[in-house]
Amino acid sequence: MSQTAVKETPSHAAPGHRRTLSTRSLPRWAPFGFAAVSIALGVGLGLVAGWESRIQWGLLSALFFVVISYTVTSAVENRRQAKDRLATSVVWVCFVLAVVPLFSLIWVTVSRGAKVLDGYFLTHSMAGVPGFEAGGGVYHAIVGTLEQVGLATLVSVPIGLLTAVYLVEYGKGALAKAVTFFVDVMTGIPSIVAGLFLLSIMLMFELQPSGLMGALALAILMIPVVVRSTEEMLKLVPNELREASLALGVPKWRTITKVVIPTALGGITTGVMLAIARIAGETAPIMLLVFGSQLINTNPFEGAQSSLPFYIWEQYRVGSEASYDRAWAAALVLIAFVMILNLVARGIARWKAPKH
Repeated sequence: MSQTAVKETPSHAAPGHRRTLSTRSLPRWAPFGFAAVSIALGVGLGLVAGWESRIQWGLLSALFFVVISYTVTSAVENRRQAKDRLATSVVWVCFVLAVVPLFSLIWVTVSRGAKVLDGYFLTHSMAGVPGFEAGGGVYHAIVGTLEQVGLATLVSVPIGLLTAVYLVEYGKGALAKAVTFFVDVMTGIPSIVAGLFLLSIMLMFELQPSGLMGALALAILMIPVVVRSTEEMLKLVPNELREASLALGVPKWRTITKVVIPTALGGITTGVMLAIARIAGETAPIMLLVFGSQLINTNPFEGAQSSLPFYIWEQYRVGSEASYDRAWAAALVLIAFVMILNLVARGIARWKAPKH
């Protein structure tokens, strides 16, 4: 019977072998401690240096946080963990730098806009109210925004959807490349250029300012966003679904309408909602093509109209305390409108998402 020799593993490392991993580790609350110390150092050094800007204090505190996190982790744990902590610290600093201005904007808008935001403000127009006096409302601007954005959506969504279907399902050769190129160009077109283009047409045919002209300019800005978002959603549809439908003898056009588009409908709707949110705050085309109005005009095909962005600019231009309050209140209404659209988009995306 043979015996198997068991080789013993030495309990101590060979001479000259260095351990690269440390058994020590920082507590979970260490990042909060680093942040507290960094803020104290940033504020203290800012006060000593005579800096009055809190932005400077914040940037200095962020720099201290990154340096302290890396230095302490390297000393207590090891360099590998320190590099990981450094990357994590940089990510957190970038996150805070992005979120703080957003919360600051929301806080200022809510605090200043809530002064006059009530039922009267939402249900009355500025008819007969001097701009430098208190009173008046934003109802006419809300009506104009809803009608102009609604018309722009009716024009741009079918065009954008059909263009995306062509590029994904049929597009090949020079024509598809040309369409893709012009869509990319239109994505970065300034809103004032779209307004000037429609203004030249309006002057050429001697048309009057109206909400329709503003809606057409907004549609020009909205179409490329719809095309790009719809195109990406259609590309995510598995080819197996198309092949299975075609294998059953279903025509391609019917496969697209019954299989491809319904599968991507949640993402398409989300893209459309985000495109609507993008054009809802445009001011330049409205200034050129709609002209603004103090009265309630529910007919977007005739006469000047107002909109929320135009109303904000108009009230801020007056320069009185009452007009500033109305401008901030209208800005709060516009932010709420965009936020509702984003929430609706997220809800539709979740509702249409595949159930596992």
